[in-house]
Amino acid sequence: MTAGPRRVSGRVSRRVSRRVSRRVPRSATLIAGCVLAGLVLAVAVVSFFWLPYAPDDTTGGRLMPPGLPHLLGTDKLGRDLLTQLMIGARVALEAGAGSVLIGGLVGLAGGLAAGFATRWLDDTLSALLDILIAFPTVLLAMLVTAAREASLGSAIIAIGLAMSAIVARLTRVLVKRVLAQDFITASRTSGTSWPRVIVEHVLPNIWPTLSVNLALQFGLAVLAEASLSYLGLGAPPPNASWGRMLQEAQASVFIAPAGVIAPGVLLVVLVVGVNLIADGVRDVADPTRRRTR
Repeated sequence: MTAGPRRVSGRVSRRVSRRVSRRVPRSATLIAGCVLAGLVLAVAVVSFFWLPYAPDDTTGGRLMPPGLPHLLGTDKLGRDLLTQLMIGARVALEAGAGSVLIGGLVGLAGGLAAGFATRWLDDTLSALLDILIAFPTVLLAMLVTAAREASLGSAIIAIGLAMSAIVARLTRVLVKRVLAQDFITASRTSGTSWPRVIVEHVLPNIWPTLSVNLALQFGLAVLAEASLSYLGLGAPPPNASWGRMLQEAQASVFIAPAGVIAPGVLLVVLVVGVNLIADGVRDVADPTRRRTR
């Protein structure tokens, strides 16, 4: 009498163990990404409340090596490198979050409009999106800077607008794929309005893929902001940016290599961490990937 339940419980435990073993790689990827990105986030949060030195403090001496009282040394102007890196973490996260917010909202609205548009309007919007995608982000940033000024806000707007075209094209494809499903026809036949269809059916079905793309765009936005700051189109002093730190330290790379290595390592850590998070979110959100593993 007891063999049957024991056999059933053994089968259940084996099924549970297999499911857990399948989820371990995905969990490891997601955890590793959260740890890497969380380190940079922690540094950025601490920078709001505490900094080793003032951002414009130049009393440390030029190109001092790492040690006390400057743990990572100083730059060519005598500013503390650790202070600059902490402020740079804040700027990088602000640029990534702001760009994703602008690109996500504008791109989602444009993609939904293209997905529900008539054929000629859809073709027009698709051609416009292709032009925007082909337009270099740096040139767009120069145009935005010419209209405004070289600042972090201008860089965020430029990166967000460039990102919105990519998000809009992906949203358009996903929306059309969902609208072609039978449950959309059934929902409309039952009298459901289009706004309700969007909220209840379209957005829940496109959000998993869209969220992964936005996570990847976050890392690209951080790199784009660093590139713009390297060219002098990012956040102006005394705000520090990892891109401008790389530009300022390239002339003294053999004398004070910490000025180049430290911001470069933090850029890699943040971008790799965000990409690992995106990969982990893709595994969790995409049911087809869950079934194939």
